[in-house]
Amino acid sequence: MLMLTSPDFNPGETIPTRFTCDGQNVSPALRWTGVPEGAKELLLVCDDPDAPDGTFHHWTAYNIAPDRDFLHAGFGPESIEPGFRQAVNDFGKPGYGGPCPPEGDKPHAYHFRLSALSDRIVSAAPDATCVEVMRLAAPYIIEFTELVGVYGRP
Repeated sequence: MLMLTSPDFNPGETIPTRFTCDGQNVSPALRWTGVPEGAKELLLVCDDPDAPDGTFHHWTAYNIAPDRDFLHAGFGPESIEPGFRQAVNDFGKPGYGGPCPPEGDKPHAYHFRLSALSDRIVSAAPDATCVEVMRLAAPYIIEFTELVGVYGRP
């Protein structure tokens, strides 16, 4: 069974400020186990379904090798990592954009979702958005898991 964890926060806990727009705006470390046989690629998404105008997409990393079992902390906007690609997030930049809910909102839930895919995403344009990449991946999802953290701004 596919499982996703982070050494930086536990399920349901507050995401540390370092990983948000109020801190260094870099991604937390993520680890996973249980990649199913037949997976050709992994897809990692972070989104905020509590955003005022509907789901806000913070990060989509794809073309991750199925034999990889972690991503280290520290990916920021426009970080380049050999071995996988990153889509353009809803901030308009490629790569990770951390939690940044409106001040005064109740804390938002941020969903880090890892999907195992039965085929590789090969038709994504270099400037593909998170939504476009997720749409291309949808038919190939074998299994997925998620880790949810929360973050609010006073």
